[in-house]
Amino acid sequence: MKNNNESTELQRGLENRHITLMSLGAAIGVGLFLGSASTIHTAGPGILVAYVLSGIVIFIIMRALGEMAIEEPVAGSFTQYAHDYIGPLAGFLTGWNYWFLWVVTCMAEITAVGIYMGYWFPDVPQWIWALAALLLMSMINILSVKAFGELEFWFALTKIVTILSMIVVGALLILGLWSGIEATGISNLWEHGGFFPNGPKGVVLSIPMVVFAYLGIEMIGVTAGEVKNPEKTLARAIDTVFWRILLFYVASLFVIMSIYPWAEIGTKGSPFVLTFEKIGIKSAAGILNFVVLTAALSSCNSGIFSSARMLYSLAQQGEAPQRLGKVTKSGVPGAAIIVTAAALLIGVGLNYLVPAKVFTWVTSIATFGAIWTWGVILISQLRYRKTLKPENIQQIKYKLPLFPYTSYFALASLVLIVGLMVYNPDTRIACIIGPLWLILLTAIYRAKRRDGSRAL
Repeated sequence: MKNNNESTELQRGLENRHITLMSLGAAIGVGLFLGSASTIHTAGPGILVAYVLSGIVIFIIMRALGEMAIEEPVAGSFTQYAHDYIGPLAGFLTGWNYWFLWVVTCMAEITAVGIYMGYWFPDVPQWIWALAALLLMSMINILSVKAFGELEFWFALTKIVTILSMIVVGALLILGLWSGIEATGISNLWEHGGFFPNGPKGVVLSIPMVVFAYLGIEMIGVTAGEVKNPEKTLARAIDTVFWRILLFYVASLFVIMSIYPWAEIGTKGSPFVLTFEKIGIKSAAGILNFVVLTAALSSCNSGIFSSARMLYSLAQQGEAPQRLGKVTKSGVPGAAIIVTAAALLIGVGLNYLVPAKVFTWVTSIATFGAIWTWGVILISQLRYRKTLKPENIQQIKYKLPLFPYTSYFALASLVLIVGLMVYNPDTRIACIIGPLWLILLTAIYRAKRRDGSRAL
């Protein structure tokens, strides 16, 4: 007969190669493959500066998270830290907010799967592929954490190989080293209105859109409770975040904007497809469709994983039904996975019943949720440090460099991003819906406390 620990403890089945590729894949979204056209049109080639600046902020956030995760590797990660170092309400808000963030994201991703499969099977109803993707990813997650890690490993590898191939091919075209094709050079970066065609304002306004390309990178911390050798594995994954961002986003966009005038990007199809077709790969559109399909499945796979671990962590804290804090014989939170999948099943129907604008409003909650999550990570780390004695601080295995200045810099940057979102009419709705969602969660929390029950 199993003891209580065996029924509530997650299995540490994620290995170093799983975490390394998962952390690489987390920084690569479908938007990059489709050209990042909207951000490029806002800032022009200056978008490269926005990616570097945003990357620095994300790197600081990840180092702050890593400092706590390596000292206290628990499932739920930043939700647990918010609960411990800010307060129970902060933990409740962060956990349920992050769960909903990923549920909404996954709703969009499983819908995208249906659209991508329509490229090959135009006569099959879209909802069938969306449902099939949801069932497949849920089954993989419920089998074992190793099965999840293995699938995510190959999904991430597919995206990485595609991006690296595009960068290499693009570099050869720029240098004129591809047989029969004249060198393009890099003059397109400044010949069409300059490197900053819309001025510094264009770069600043693009930052809110750019920074959300990194949504999901904090998932590395969520894996802390299921990683073998967290100290070595998490530190290695986080340390390379900034360089991954430079390589995958900055290098690929540098190549794309060197080959094609920035104002034309996105008007004639994906620049990835155009680049591969330029060297004679006629099936480039089909190949890219397969890659973006794996990117969507990857996001859905990771989203179910993250959402389920959040519910598990909330149940452990008494902020969700206790049965969600139980694990299966294979060491995964089965009930939490099923509840998340059920919520996504509703999402499949909502995609057809809810008008597009309303669905965009709901998605804006996820957008605002990302800022909330990152801010909570930084505040938790500041509070965490205050609980330590000087001798304990010296013993921290993985310190955030230049603390506390870097923490305050990153927090100030997040406040600036929220301000820019309020300024921009396209993102303003997120700053209305997001706080309303948090107010609703707070009301639920207070009502639960008035009932006098900690565990639901």
